[in-house]
Amino acid sequence: MQTELAELIRRERESILRNWRDRVRRLPSARHLDTPALNDHIPTLLAELTAALTADHSDEAAREVRDGSSPAHGRQRLRDGYDIGEVVAEYGILRSCIHEYVDEKGLDLRGEPLRVLNRVLDEAIRSAVETFATQRALEVQKRREEYLAFVAHDLRTPLNAIALSARVLEVSLSKQSAAVATGKMLNSLQRNVQQLGGLVAKIIEENSHLKTEAGIKLERRHFDLWPLVESLIHDLHPVAGTASTALMNEVPEDLVVFADASLLKRILQNLIANAIKYTPRGNVFISAKSNADGIECTIRDNGTGIAQDRLAIVFEPFETDSRQDGGMGLGLAIVKTFVEAHRGTVEVQSEVGAGSTFRFTLPQS
Repeated sequence: MQTELAELIRRERESILRNWRDRVRRLPSARHLDTPALNDHIPTLLAELTAALTADHSDEAAREVRDGSSPAHGRQRLRDGYDIGEVVAEYGILRSCIHEYVDEKGLDLRGEPLRVLNRVLDEAIRSAVETFATQRALEVQKRREEYLAFVAHDLRTPLNAIALSARVLEVSLSKQSAAVATGKMLNSLQRNVQQLGGLVAKIIEENSHLKTEAGIKLERRHFDLWPLVESLIHDLHPVAGTASTALMNEVPEDLVVFADASLLKRILQNLIANAIKYTPRGNVFISAKSNADGIECTIRDNGTGIAQDRLAIVFEPFETDSRQDGGMGLGLAIVKTFVEAHRGTVEVQSEVGAGSTFRFTLPQS
């Protein structure tokens, strides 16, 4: 009987696969897959099943299935966008298709043939699901670690502003004009301390649970962009002042954006801080306008610029400029991640010695 079942599966292989594909395409994540992608390892599994049915030791054959193509199938289905239920479902559909062909041919599937069939398919399911779940957990953990690294990186800018403000306070307290300077510096210190507190809270929150699989939950709302930029310029003034860099807010005062205010602030903070770093004794212009794609924001400087061979990689994590000391190379990676979380795009144009222009879009729907 096992030999007859193996022969049936070999003979009807294409019909079984065709029937299986028709049913699997009803799964949401399978609808967009072409035939080769949908098949993936299933033809190989059918061959492994027929080998198990004709083997002397079916348990050993089942172990070979478990260690064979099923783990790769689990990883592939994760890349295809399946959820774990869909992975299990497509194996269940395959089992049903085989049973239907057996019934149609009048074969008796009781006893040892049924045990071998179930053992092989169960091992395939277990192996694929185990690999799928493990790989997904690793990817989620990786995203969590990257996100926490982004947040930790964001702590550096307010810390630098606090340190510089404290230094200015120390000098100004010995002068007659100390009252005015002290008031401004204390306001800057207060805002940056509040920002640090918020970032630390975010780290604690993200370390305990992921808000989403990507680690980012957007809380979009409509708000005026000009005051946000003006506040950032004020907070970054100690850093810009040390580099003798002028910050210019050219955003229209009536321009309204639809975005996550916290993430947008961090996008602009990183871009402006990056521009200050490479524009000593120069100018940084922050502007924005409406266009067909939504809101286009631009940060332009007349600083040292970026070499052409680095333009393609500046948004990659841990990419740093060897001419600059320190830093983890995360600032622009943060920008790209948060812009794409808004379904926007970011690009850079630069010329060594002439400056750089970073431009990003924020869809408004």
